[in-house]
Amino acid sequence: MSEVDIDTLVSPPARNPLPRTFLGWLTTTDHKAIGVMYAVASFGFLLVGGALAGMMRAELARPGEQFVGAATYNQLFTIHGSAMVYLFAVPFGVAIANYLVPLQIGAPDMAFPRLNALSFWMYLFGGLIMLSGFITTDGAADFGWTAYAPLAGRAGSPGAGADLWIIALLLTGTAGTMSAVNTIATIVMLRAPGMTMFRLPILTWNLLLTAFMVLLAFPVLSAALLMLLASRQLDAPIFDVAGGGAPILWQHLFWFFGHPEVYIVALPFFGVVTEIIPVFSRRPVFGYKGLVIATISISSLSTSVWAHHMFVTGDVVVEFFAITSMLIAIPTGVKVFNWIGTMVGGSLIFPPPMLFTLGFLVTFVFGGITGVMLASPALDFQASDSYFVVGHFHYVMGGTVVFSMFAAVWFWWPKVTGRMLEDRLGRIQFWLLLVGYNATFIGMHLLGNRGLPRRIADYPANAGFDDPNLLSSLGFVVMAISFVPFAWAIVRSLRSGASAGADPWHGNSLEWATSSPPPVHNFDWLPPIRSERPVFDLRWIEHPDIGSVGEADAWLGRQAHDERWFPLHPWREDGAGAEPTGSGATKVGHRGGPAGEDEP
Repeated sequence: MSEVDIDTLVSPPARNPLPRTFLGWLTTTDHKAIGVMYAVASFGFLLVGGALAGMMRAELARPGEQFVGAATYNQLFTIHGSAMVYLFAVPFGVAIANYLVPLQIGAPDMAFPRLNALSFWMYLFGGLIMLSGFITTDGAADFGWTAYAPLAGRAGSPGAGADLWIIALLLTGTAGTMSAVNTIATIVMLRAPGMTMFRLPILTWNLLLTAFMVLLAFPVLSAALLMLLASRQLDAPIFDVAGGGAPILWQHLFWFFGHPEVYIVALPFFGVVTEIIPVFSRRPVFGYKGLVIATISISSLSTSVWAHHMFVTGDVVVEFFAITSMLIAIPTGVKVFNWIGTMVGGSLIFPPPMLFTLGFLVTFVFGGITGVMLASPALDFQASDSYFVVGHFHYVMGGTVVFSMFAAVWFWWPKVTGRMLEDRLGRIQFWLLLVGYNATFIGMHLLGNRGLPRRIADYPANAGFDDPNLLSSLGFVVMAISFVPFAWAIVRSLRSGASAGADPWHGNSLEWATSSPPPVHNFDWLPPIRSERPVFDLRWIEHPDIGSVGEADAWLGRQAHDERWFPLHPWREDGAGAEPTGSGATKVGHRGGPAGEDEP
């Protein structure tokens, strides 16, 4: 007996269910359309942040003032960091949650569709408000993406751009909080029959725990931003020493948000690679429950490490935060070993999604190693405010997000569009991105080791900074070029890409049991769910030694209970289902529906 072809069990989509008009996109509440809008908007903000980074690298390629002065440079790195962290990295995780969570748990939509739409539009307009600071008289915010007080106060940053930055983050933070509530409600309340918590895909687990961290961290940031706005507009002396305030309060509030934020960014992408590695290793994920426990541990510990960003203030208990910062590396290391353990002994293949996943592993592990170094107060005192920290931050945050983002796009693009991307272009993009990324940020580690401080628009010539800065700038050019084959792959796929079918990768989770793209309400039928790999189990239902125990029995039980659950027997408005064909109707059909006796 052969394995079941999922494509033969799925009705092909009549047309792409995404909106076709501007008004349709403006008013949609479909989670798939909103997920696509989040992805497109966040990718647009990535391009904006990347363009600002290109201007900074052009300025720093040589000593001396090349293109922009110090004041403009301050605005560039402030909005670059803000766009990448607040407008790209977190929202792309929200895009993944919007599109995939209902599909992975067998739900027709998110729990609160209108709230979902509202959260997107608040995020989009918040991002545009932040960028609008560039057209004000004094320019955009210029105090860094961390907005330390009193620099972010009225005296340090008097322009309207700073106020727009605060308002933008209040909007995007509120949008993120609403999305988190929606994600939690969807996963808790709308799981399909059989989808117990320990049968959830790891990606869905990660998104659930991310949502809980958002509920903990984002309101703290919003409270701090309201205090900052009050100090600017109402002269509230919250962060003013002369008025009895404490500037360090801002650091505590910001980093209590900021370090969970690192994992709010990372956990969705950890989930992405955990979905991809088993598929292209052709084996189940190694240590499923261990991965879940490790994710819960990371989520818990993330709230106890914020002050390792404040070692140099001399106002925190460095021993405690050094210990907790090193402890959080343990569950993170568990994840890395689980990913490696999944690949060891597997039948590995390396299409673009797997290549980008391996690129993620390389950059994230390197960034994790330097993170453990910076968790040591003695080393942190030396590296603080140097380019070493910039390089570390980009390896942990940027490497995690960028490589796994492209892995996600190449992996789920066929599901979203029904068309494949061209592998050759994906491989070209991967190698260009890998070389460019490492050249850019290894150069920054070298600069930090040589003592170059961050956030400066110029540096002295012949002081050991020239060559590493040139290396970083050339690396950025290579990274920028890597987007060309990606863009061309997107264009070719939309114009004439090969049809993907329902299950082009032989995936494991429920999104591969519906058409590509999915219909409006996602599923016409669902396979029995007896493990975290329901589609794998269905594919091997005729091989009980391979799939989960009870899969075939559950399938046969449906025949006697309700024939409408069989493939290609869709629900009708009158609630009736079509009669199964053939006299046997006990096996999964290879050509649609239950197999008759005449089928092999």
